[in-house]
Order: sequence, then structure tokens, then C-alpha cells
Amino acid sequence: MKKLICTMLVFTVLFMTTACRNSKEEQNVNMESEISTALPDQSAESIGENTKQEVTEMKMKVQVGDTVFIATMAENSSVDALKELMADGSLTLNMSDYAGMEKNADLGITLPQNNEQMNTQAGDIILYQGRTFVIYYDTNSWSLTPIGKIDNVDAEELREALGSGDVKVTLSLE
Repeated sequence: MKKLICTMLVFTVLFMTTACRNSKEEQNVNMESEISTALPDQSAESIGENTKQEVTEMKMKVQVGDTVFIATMAENSSVDALKELMADGSLTLNMSDYAGMEKNADLGITLPQNNEQMNTQAGDIILYQGRTFVIYYDTNSWSLTPIGKIDNVDAEELREALGSGDVKVTLSLE
């Protein structure tokens, strides 16, 4: 009799476990079909990725004389601090040439650093030692904090806009 009761108990537990598992699988299948019905061209994962990309891709206007460039900003605490500086309006910098590869200006304050080894290209915007805002129009390799990248510009176009001497550059959030 004990053997029969134990056997029945084991079968009851197995039955309940299987029933619960099947119920959860059915719920997951139902949720997936609801998502695919509501949004037939996109998976749930791609929706999250698209939303994140739209939210995080911040643009900055870089004006040099009459020429306006648009830069895509990096994501780090240095950029967050720079955005705070520009929250109430544009920021105008008097930039000087350095080493035939960049224009730079002291910000007057120190921002957080997020240095990483970089091989810069024309259009890269970086922060050097937390205080110096730099726009590269040539290449360099150093440990720097990325701020952003000017979109759709080549070295020649950037050199022409920045000129050979000091230049005034106005930054604003897009």
C-alpha cells in the first residue's frame, strides 16, 4: 500500500510540474505572437535598440565663421558636463592652432576625463587633460577623451574652414 501511495504521489508531482511548465510556455508564445502581430516588421529586440539609438545620439552645432558643421556627440560624463555648459546657450571659444594638426582652446574649467587611447582623424573633437577643447583636422595618436565627431567632413574642407591662424568657434546643442 505504501508503495502504491508513493507511486501515485510521484506521478501527481510530475503531472503538476509538466502542466505548470506548459502553461508558462503557452504564455510566452502568446506574448511573442502579440508583439509580432502589433509590429510585424520589427522584433522586440530591434525596437529597444532603435529607441536607445534615437535617445542617445545627441548632436552639436560647430560654427566656424559662416560655415556650420554638425557633430555627433560621444556618450560619457565629459560630454554630459559640456552639455551642461551649453544648456543656457552657445559657447564661443577662441581656438589656436597647434602642431599643424588641431585647433584648441582652454575651457576655463576642468571637466571629467574619460581618456582612451585614440588614433584621431579629421573631424574628431576631443577633450585634452579635462580643460582643453580640441578639433582635429589631421591625425594624432594619444590618450584623449572623445567628445564627438563632425559628420560628413574631410580634412581639406575642415582645414579650409578653420584657417591657418586663430579662429572663433561657436558650439551649441542641436
